[in-house]
Amino acid sequence: MTAPLTPPHRPSSDDNHAWQKPEGGEPATTPGPYGSHWVPSSAVDREELRADLRRAGVAAAVVTVAGVLMGLLWLWLAPRVPLVSDSTAVFLNDSEGEEAIGADGTFALLGLAFGAVSAGLAFWLHRRGGIWLTVGLAVGSVLGSVLAWQLGTRLGPTSDVVAHAREVGKGVVFDAPLEMHAHGVLLAWGLAAMVVHLALTAAWGPRDFEGEWGTGAPSAPSWPGKAAAPSDGA
Repeated sequence: MTAPLTPPHRPSSDDNHAWQKPEGGEPATTPGPYGSHWVPSSAVDREELRADLRRAGVAAAVVTVAGVLMGLLWLWLAPRVPLVSDSTAVFLNDSEGEEAIGADGTFALLGLAFGAVSAGLAFWLHRRGGIWLTVGLAVGSVLGSVLAWQLGTRLGPTSDVVAHAREVGKGVVFDAPLEMHAHGVLLAWGLAAMVVHLALTAAWGPRDFEGEWGTGAPSAPSWPGKAAAPSDGA
């Protein structure tokens, strides 16, 4: 009788994964792309979150400061409401005029224009979407609208109508203070910024990673010296 053949050495599961370990023997922890067989570390996620928050903060600050320009434009473009005094009371010089609602309409149109421009610039500079950047645009737009409103009313004609009427005299037409009657127009800038930015991101923003091989699932590694499994048709 012949001696039984000694089975060849079979590497253990730890030996099979030795290629994943560095020279020190510890398993590799280098993060890889999403969709592959590597998992990104929490440090990478925190760094990305901090970067998103920085971008959102800068966007909110810049948009808020832009409210100064919007306030000056509103003061320049808004129609004036003419008033006249007969030394006993102050009346509208044109009771059928629509200047009183023209200031609100002008502010709303400026808000829509500023919202579209700010969203376009934010997308052009960062070339990416993200909920935090959209939130930054929304917060900055509301603050910028409030700043534009307050600046326009303070730089416009005085709010002391009686004193102004006495100053100009009887029968002299003067401008009423610049006022906002429909405070909902303060949201026009923010709504336009969010809609335009989300639309640009959906149309030309970066797509989610679909995996290194296009399927999102990692392929099984091939070991040296291991023959490929025969197909069903072989």
